[in-house]
Formats: sequence, C-alpha cells, structure tokens
Amino acid sequence: MPRTYLFALTDGGGTVPPEVGAVRRLVARGHRVRVLAEDSMAPEVRATGATLVPWRTAPNRPDRDPAHDPLQDWAAPSLLAQARDMGDHLIAGPATDYARDLLAAVDDERPDLVVTSVFAFGAMIAAQSRGIPFDVLIPNVYALPTPGRTPFGAGLRPARGPLGRLRDRTITGLSTRVFDRYTRDRLNALRADLGLDPLARSWEQMSAARRQLVMTSPAFDLPGPLPANARYVGPVLDDPAWADDVPWAAPPGDDPLVLVALSSTFQDQAALLRRIVAALATLPVRGVVTTGQGLAPDAVPGAANVVVVASAPHHAVLRDAALVVTHGGHGTLLKAFASGCPVVVLPHGRDQGDNAVRVTLRGAGVALSRKASAEKVARAVRQVLGDPAYRRRAAALGDAVRRDAEHSTLVAELEHLAPDGDPPPLR
Repeated sequence: MPRTYLFALTDGGGTVPPEVGAVRRLVARGHRVRVLAEDSMAPEVRATGATLVPWRTAPNRPDRDPAHDPLQDWAAPSLLAQARDMGDHLIAGPATDYARDLLAAVDDERPDLVVTSVFAFGAMIAAQSRGIPFDVLIPNVYALPTPGRTPFGAGLRPARGPLGRLRDRTITGLSTRVFDRYTRDRLNALRADLGLDPLARSWEQMSAARRQLVMTSPAFDLPGPLPANARYVGPVLDDPAWADDVPWAAPPGDDPLVLVALSSTFQDQAALLRRIVAALATLPVRGVVTTGQGLAPDAVPGAANVVVVASAPHHAVLRDAALVVTHGGHGTLLKAFASGCPVVVLPHGRDQGDNAVRVTLRGAGVALSRKASAEKVARAVRQVLGDPAYRRRAAALGDAVRRDAEHSTLVAELEHLAPDGDPPPLR
C-alpha cells in the first residue's frame, strides 16, 4: 500500500548518499515522498523523483563551499569547542527552526512516517508533538552512548576487563554531560513549548524514535548491545549524484591503482593530500585523487603517475583499484571493502578514529596520523600492497558488507508501520 513519507535531512557530506538512497528506494516502491533538505542537497534529492521542500527558517546551505558550513569543526581549537559548536549550530541552536519547518510540512499533509537525520533533533521533537511516528537514520556505526559499547569519537579499542569497562563508563559519562551542557536546556524549552515532557539527557530524544536505523554492516561495527528500538539494516553504497557517471581516466600503465579519497566536504585536507601525492610519486603505483565538492582540484598538484580530479564514480574506480587511501569516512571504507580493497586510513575527526579502529582490528588496513609525513604514507602504502593478507581480510569483510547491502532490511523497516510483529533483523 503506498504511504506518505516526510524526510527531514541535513547535509552531513558523506551521510547524504545513504540517506538520499533511502528516499530513492521508497520512491521506487511507489510511495509518496517529500524531503525537507538543504539547497546543497537539491540535485541528489531531485534525482530520486521525490518532492524537494527546502528548509525555510532552519539552516539551509546554498552549496558545499566551506564558507557556508555551519559547523566548521576543522577550525575548532578543542574538543570542548567542537561540542559547543555542534550544540549551537547543528542541534540545539536551530532546533526551533527545524521544528517550525517540519510542523508546517506535517500540517500540509499528514505523513505516515517522519524520517530524520541524526542531528535534526528539532524535527524529531516536532513529529513527536504531533503524534507522528519518526525514524532516525544513522548512516555510520552505532555511536550513541549505550552501556556496554565503546564511547564514540575517542578511537578506542573494545574494553577488556574491569578497568576497560570503567574507562568506557567514565568517558561516556563525561561526554554525555558535555553534550547536555550545550543542548539539553534549549531542547527542553522547545519540548515544553510543544507540550512534551523534559528530557533528563539530550540523547533520550532518540528513545522516542520508532526506529533507529543503523545503516552499516554488523560485521564492520564493534559488538555490543543496541537499544530496543535500534536495528542494523545494512549499508547503502550509492555514489553521490554529482559523482555518478563522471568521466575519469587513470594514469597509463599496469602498476597497482590507488584511489585517494579523503572527504567529499572540506576538512582542511589540502596539505595532507599534497603529502599523499608526494608519497605516491615515489612508488610504482598509479594514483587517482578525488577532491570532492569542498576543495578545488588545483589546490593539489598531481604527479606523473597521479591524476587529481574533482570527482569520479568510486564504484567504477574501485573495480580496478588495489588500495584506497582515505580519511576513514564510513561510506568510503565500506565501498572499498565491498570491492575487496584494503585501506590506509588517516582519520581527521568525527567518527573516523572509531572507523580506523574497526579497520585495524580486522586486519583490513593500517592507520596513520593525519600529520604523517610523505615518507610514512609511502611506507604504509608499500606495506599494505606488499602483504596479500590485507587484501584477503578486506575481501572477507567485503563479503559481509555486500551481503548486508544486497539483503538490506532498510525498506522493510520503513514500510513496516503495523504495531504487531517485526520484520526479520539483519544478522
């Protein structure tokens, strides 16, 4: 039975292709889908056939120019400043505006389900106030604070023994208090205005979701309990619309092909990209560097064996690639593994340190500091290309990633709105 869905999406760079992929899949099933989104996402949303409804009062980036990024976390002087900026610019600060826009869209046509990005707390509160069920898309590993799971953002290996569990509880408690400091009062003020009870902790807003849809493979994530409303639904491996079918050509020759993809958005990565190009220039490899929408290709000079382009369809490049050098974004990593490619990871921040731990625990690549010299990058590339075990382990992980993508339960979860019974979980 066709249903009406209302998506409330924010531009998180690498989160856009999987979230818009959920929209595309519902449209293909014959559902009526409207998408509240930023203008920077408009080409991707329109390509799905869904109806785009631009944010009116909520933050609305016109494009992916770094000057228009509301967070600019690469410039934050400390983790505390990053938490403050996240509260001010992504979560609590614009929550009332997100709520106002979503309420207007809900009143226009009563949707069967609201589906939000993970930081669109105002949209979640608005849906809850109208009695409309809402789902939250999590196109990464599961990162919300949960007893028994490794704290988000610290790049920690799984806890071992009582001291390890104490470490996790301490860090999770501290990060939760910091997050509440910059978000809870403003979120609770909005909830009170809309007739809802206050939250004891800001993350409790997620507990009101009908589903938290974790768009990754359990084989990539670390083991640990999930909340009752959370489900692994498998990854969406779509390329962004702006990179799909873009012509590209690798340097000539038969040397191993290395894809370099640090981020589709600006994370102050130009200096590192230049060091990576310098490293590849000393090796018997061919390199393809994609700079994404946040960095002009001319900011990174190429080399005789390295081409630098704004974009290329990664699914096409990966068919021939032997290695991926990346910042550790979730989408890039899972696409690499799905193609059987090992990786060299240089995390910048956000979830990337956590992703790097998952890579190294499985022996599917190596991790370096983003400050690594060209010589260290070259050694890491030689190490991974020279040891077939990395490729074997990456391929084994990729088998699980492909299986979970092909047998995704994402659409089943979004379509299953009846109160009785549950679709089968992804294992």
